[in-house]
Amino acid sequence: MHNEQHIAAAERIERSLRKCTPEDVEMRIEAAMLAGTHWLNAALHRLGVTQPGKDVFHTYLLTVNEYRRLCVADEEMVRALSEIEDLRPPYVRGNHAGAQAAAERADALLTAIRRKATSGN
Repeated sequence: MHNEQHIAAAERIERSLRKCTPEDVEMRIEAAMLAGTHWLNAALHRLGVTQPGKDVFHTYLLTVNEYRRLCVADEEMVRALSEIEDLRPPYVRGNHAGAQAAAERADALLTAIRRKATSGN
């Protein structure tokens, strides 16, 4: 995908996310991961770190060297997305206690990713 396509997808997902209730913890975490991935890819493309067609799908699928390379480009966004992805197994696929707090954390991480991706820095 190209930069503009990632931005449009992230905005579309975030519009849907705003329709979720506080109890929709699984959807909030999943949507934060999806939108965050699009914001990260848009930023990486804009910075020239990655090219369209070479998108990051999940940080846990990256090689160690690629993860480190992307962290050099923008560690805050890469680690924030990693943290959202780490919330998925226990709270989206599992039923661990504290899901509400996990969804709130995912929301905060997504906000941080979006702000960084749209700031141009």
